[in-house]
Amino acid sequence: MKKIAVITMARNDEFFLNKWITYYGRQFGQENLFVYLDGKDQKPPAEAGKANIQIVEKQGVRVVDAERCRLDFLSARAAELFANGYQLVIGCDADEFLIVDSNVGKNLAEYLSSLKIKTSVSALGIDVGQHLNNELPLDKAKPILTQRSYAMINSRFTKTNIIAKPLKWGRGFHRVNGHNFHIDRNLYLLHLGNIDYQTLMEKFNSHDIIARGEQAHYKRARFRVINSISNKKAIDGDKVFAKARIIQTVFRPIYAWNKPSMLKMRWVVKLPERFKNIGI
Repeated sequence: MKKIAVITMARNDEFFLNKWITYYGRQFGQENLFVYLDGKDQKPPAEAGKANIQIVEKQGVRVVDAERCRLDFLSARAAELFANGYQLVIGCDADEFLIVDSNVGKNLAEYLSSLKIKTSVSALGIDVGQHLNNELPLDKAKPILTQRSYAMINSRFTKTNIIAKPLKWGRGFHRVNGHNFHIDRNLYLLHLGNIDYQTLMEKFNSHDIIARGEQAHYKRARFRVINSISNKKAIDGDKVFAKARIIQTVFRPIYAWNKPSMLKMRWVVKLPERFKNIGI
């Protein structure tokens, strides 16, 4: 088994941080989790357990500068982890959950340990959201994936977030500078930031989002995902996941050759029932 670390930076996101620590702690051991809280006004999450929690100075205010500072910081921390003996480092946001398809018959640590990774490997990005016509507001006391069945295949979340050596991540873990990406056929990155419309509205009107200049992003990306999921006919995910990997491997944005593209296609999928047993 490879020695694997998982790192994140979060601010005012205790609900997802608790889920993040519980999930990745079960996969790799809480002692191998490294959480950086963005700002001296932050407090450790209630479910911190044995995770390594560090409160750091706030990484900028406006979203563009803050993201650059945040990923520079996390890239440096990942390099330190490699120097301390880790063989793989997973970097992701607190609302992102890397899973391996249960059909493989291995847990995430076993599967990643079996892969030969030269630089990085990516998982297919799945943007899970609330279907406003079919699903109730989220009950935060219950597992998320037992309450949510729809998602959009989103190349923005096909991230180069599993690295095998010190590399420099671009903003949001979307790419590593100077290297290509490789999408694994059995890995998925579930983005859960859009699972509850009411929570999104509260964040949209929060001081942090306004100060970061992020409201336009919420309108353009987050609310649009919920709207697509609620109004488009869903496809069986298992029928299109492989095709989406091919499309994202072949096609790239003109401005970023080492990022995947879905050619502006917005495929809404019904998640496989086996995803509900993941424990998120």
